[in-house]
Amino acid sequence: MTSPSPAPSLPEHERALGASLSADAFKALFRGHPGGVAVITAEGPDGPVALTATSVSSVSVEPPLLIFSVSALSSATPAILASETVVVHLLDADDLPIAQLASTSGVDRFADRTAWSRLVTGEPVYHGVRAWVRCAIVERMNAGGSTVIAAHALQSDIARDVEPGEHGNALVYHNRTWHRLGEHSRADG
Repeated sequence: MTSPSPAPSLPEHERALGASLSADAFKALFRGHPGGVAVITAEGPDGPVALTATSVSSVSVEPPLLIFSVSALSSATPAILASETVVVHLLDADDLPIAQLASTSGVDRFADRTAWSRLVTGEPVYHGVRAWVRCAIVERMNAGGSTVIAAHALQSDIARDVEPGEHGNALVYHNRTWHRLGEHSRADG
């Protein structure tokens, strides 16, 4: 007697879980969910590249891992995906010009040579940002029109630290607008 063959396994993206949200409904959902602002830089074959991201999140302390996603629509994405290392700049409101620069299409994000330099390992790093972390890319996962990247923190610098319990000067992106968080926005009653 032979055992029945297992049911064929469908790829994850083809499993029927019911109707999904429309693109507009999904955008509306996350438009009301603020995200911290970061700029990712890497060295590409034609020079340095940068993009602004609100998807950076810490994952693990031991080992020190973080994740972020890059859209296939960004001109910086191919260079970032091909890189072994990147620099993740964690910004505050004082860094808004850098966030705006890295999110503007069609501009040379590295034209002002006084605003950035290279680490001894070659990656481009913007000067004076709140904090940056040099990371080795350890995993890439395709996710729709984006790629989720897991990165291992190797080296960092904090120019403006935030003491525990202090409000700091956080920069967030909410409903298609930049916002500064501070004592005025505290909501702990």
